[in-house]
Amino acid sequence: MANNTDDIYWQKTSKLMVTMMVLWVIFGFVVHMFVTPLNGIKILGFPLGFYMAAQGSLIVFVVMLFSFAKAQDNIDRECGVAEDE
Repeated sequence: MANNTDDIYWQKTSKLMVTMMVLWVIFGFVVHMFVTPLNGIKILGFPLGFYMAAQGSLIVFVVMLFSFAKAQDNIDRECGVAEDE
């Protein structure tokens, strides 16, 4: 029975990891490939392409970090492998 729990744990963990990696690629590379067209959109007087390159991606990465930690903690607790505080 423990093997089934391990399989579920790794399936959920792998899905979370792949999701985070896809988001990382999108905000780390794909958005920056479209900087020139995005520069036509202005946010607070700054071109969106510049903003995403300078600040936007960093903000997304920090949000992703905390989201990943919370989601992994939920998976750990659900599967009974969470560390005690």
